[in-house]
Amino acid sequence: MKRHSRVALVVAMGLVAVAGCGRSATPAQTDATARPVSAGPATGEITVWAMGDEGKNLSQLVPGFQRENPQAKVTITPIPWDASHDKLTAAISSGQTPDMSLIGTTNMGEFAKAGDFDPTPPSFDSSQFFPSAWASTTINGTSYGVPWYSDTRCLFYRKDLAEKAGVQPPKTWDELKSFARALKEKAGATEGINLQPSGKGTWETFMPFAWQAGADLVGPDQKFTMDTPQMQKALNYYNSFFAEGLSSNIKPLDGAVDSGFVDGKIGSFISYPAEQGKLAKLAGPDFADQYGVVPLPADVTSSGFAGGGDFAVFKTAKNREGAWKFIQYLSRPDVQATWFGIQGDLPAVQAAWQDPKLGADPKLQSFGTQLKVAKAPPAIPTWEQAASVVDTEVEKVIRTGESAADAARNMQSQVSAIGTGS
Repeated sequence: MKRHSRVALVVAMGLVAVAGCGRSATPAQTDATARPVSAGPATGEITVWAMGDEGKNLSQLVPGFQRENPQAKVTITPIPWDASHDKLTAAISSGQTPDMSLIGTTNMGEFAKAGDFDPTPPSFDSSQFFPSAWASTTINGTSYGVPWYSDTRCLFYRKDLAEKAGVQPPKTWDELKSFARALKEKAGATEGINLQPSGKGTWETFMPFAWQAGADLVGPDQKFTMDTPQMQKALNYYNSFFAEGLSSNIKPLDGAVDSGFVDGKIGSFISYPAEQGKLAKLAGPDFADQYGVVPLPADVTSSGFAGGGDFAVFKTAKNREGAWKFIQYLSRPDVQATWFGIQGDLPAVQAAWQDPKLGADPKLQSFGTQLKVAKAPPAIPTWEQAASVVDTEVEKVIRTGESAADAARNMQSQVSAIGTGS
């Protein structure tokens, strides 16, 4: 599964799927009492579900844990991301869950609100994690999991084209517009910047601009707040790149952005850390010298998209203590840095970024800087449905000429009908 889609567990209609597997569509009352974890080594079998490549590679961290906890045995079941939501829902419905599981950040709200997860023990210090990562575990002030890895996006740009155009990496919205224009008009790129115009996940590229403009998705009262001047400003700004011919309004095929960037037809685009590996595979390792990576430009504030994966322990866990102790181990800075070396996932623990594997790479440090100001989508049960509304309305602004005011109003009307599930 593509990394930029990992934040979602591929839920078409999360609450409908839950109801379809025998669970009530009405969120259960959750016990928000966080119980401590005892001191001493873990014991017994700890069953873990982990998705995608993480599920295949997590076993490489188990020997270190078991050396420190010789009476414990970790059993990992890898699960494809596209099957994970249904599998988790069925396991919860039947009471046959593992002790713990990897959960995509946009699905934490659904499962936690339904009362499926054990609240995070008080021994976990939220300040050790990036705020956006910890926020993905928190529902109504209570944490129901621990961030394992983080994901965010930065601006990739061709250094040679920027030099030819005589421009520096942008730090503001105005500079981003002139930067994209210069890459096209002075350096010969077909697109000064490639932005996603349509399709599932458009919100992931668009919402950082809305956050930068000061917009939000959900207010303190846990109600949607999409019909605002800030949202309209972001919609107008985002659309201006398409209206002015700086970005194509035709959604590219898979791989077309990468190849266009390598060929110099695309001067810049927004992507995630694993993009570096894709570009190296496509153009060779020396291509890394031809592009730079910088945090996204700011408007009234700096912001970016925060995704990733959280570990949660089920209320029905047979080995609750062992599961939380394994999560404690996975949250150690040295283990997080080791995991980065294995999988390339960005550490959610801030101290892990001091490791030489990350600290010596300026491109990776840009992602670390971005994570400090990045925002996660709201941890609500209905976010996947609301996200689809944002995708559709952004596309209508770009493709059909719908006004930003109408789009913001339509977003608010539709998501208010869906509700936040709070």
